[in-house]
Amino acid sequence: MPPVHSSPFFQMENSAILSLFRNTPRDKRTKSTGGLLKMFRLFPMLTSGCKMVALLGRPRKPLLKDNATTGTIFGFRKGRVSLAIQEDPHCMPIFVIELPMHTSALHKEMASDIVRIALESETKTQKKKLLEEFVWAVYCNGRKTGYSIRRKQMSEDELYVMQHLRGVSMGAGVLPCPSEKETADGELTYMRARFERVVGSKDSEALYMINPDGAAGPELSIFFVRAH
Repeated sequence: MPPVHSSPFFQMENSAILSLFRNTPRDKRTKSTGGLLKMFRLFPMLTSGCKMVALLGRPRKPLLKDNATTGTIFGFRKGRVSLAIQEDPHCMPIFVIELPMHTSALHKEMASDIVRIALESETKTQKKKLLEEFVWAVYCNGRKTGYSIRRKQMSEDELYVMQHLRGVSMGAGVLPCPSEKETADGELTYMRARFERVVGSKDSEALYMINPDGAAGPELSIFFVRAH
């Protein structure tokens, strides 16, 4: 386990997510990331000539038939980063949220060996499923970055990304974007990967990124917890 100051649970006193974190086998998380995260680090060096979507193509059928969850992190270079979770790249997201941090700030966090994003809901409702909660406190590598509200409906930019990545199971790069956006907010970068979904309880879940080549590398994990 990394030092406490690098943990997303620093300043968070929630036994449910701490238990989920401790009970997850280390070997699974160690080999869960690598190539895609390294590509994501290169975003400041990429140009609009890099169109990963065109390289990967858009197959009519899913490339993967397992039960892995699809996660997409995307945003304009000068804007805020968003997170979308899908059961399948061809389906509408089950969870979309704009995180309270800029894309450039997340790129810097990617330079570390461990990237952990934790979302904590302080809404004490029991009738909703965990990912149906709306208000979330967001932590990145142990630092609270602010609050976000889950989207009821996707914005035009978010819908644009989902449509363009419909046939992509994994990859990282730069998407073509409207000319007015490219000038004002910079290029639209994205990283899409498969995640192992671990449900600790009705109040805690975790997503661990699965590296396509199976090689060891930096860790990217996303945690969801509901306070009691």
